[in-house]
Amino acid sequence: MRRVVDIGRRIELIPIDPHFHDITIGLYRQQIVDPTTGKDSPAFLVHTYSHISGAAERIENVMQSMQILGGMLRTVDGLLYFPCNSAHEAACRRVFLEACKLAPNTLIEPRPLNILDKKSQLTITVDSAGKGIYRVTADSEGRGASRRISAIAGGLMKLGEMESIETDNKDTVAFACGQPHDGLIGLLLMRAPNVRVVLREAEMDASRGVLTAPSQQT
Repeated sequence: MRRVVDIGRRIELIPIDPHFHDITIGLYRQQIVDPTTGKDSPAFLVHTYSHISGAAERIENVMQSMQILGGMLRTVDGLLYFPCNSAHEAACRRVFLEACKLAPNTLIEPRPLNILDKKSQLTITVDSAGKGIYRVTADSEGRGASRRISAIAGGLMKLGEMESIETDNKDTVAFACGQPHDGLIGLLLMRAPNVRVVLREAEMDASRGVLTAPSQQT
């Protein structure tokens, strides 16, 4: 009799991995006990049902990429979690998606906290103010710059489920955990200028995503 193992609640799915034999890769959320506090904490499992040779190595590659891109840590059981022990589920999903886009053997580094915004041609920088608070700035001033700063700050809020810090320019956002996450900010900043497109694509992918049964995967 086949034993059913509870691997957690699936929160994201790559139906077809273009970098490794079109296997399906899922991201699952679990609860673990924090040994330092004794409290339940969220953790994440990257998993595939495929038993094809090399699949385990591909999963390991994705996990290592998530650690670098998202500043995540790993338990001895192979689960990923954030140092603050908060879920940051929306941000974790984005880290997973970006990690799966990278081909194996790609040189991976944390994303910088600045980008060139193609729409405005402004260099956008995000500075940490401590306690999980980040301020968005541009290398130029003016009404157009202020609008783009507000839009990008709003994009960070949507992608990372961050909170707005009330300022005149609507340029400051924060993680509810009150802890810094520079890796997450650098990664989310890549997508924040086009957040509507990103969210629309995510909705389309979710509607198409179907987890292939183990018996149907090689």
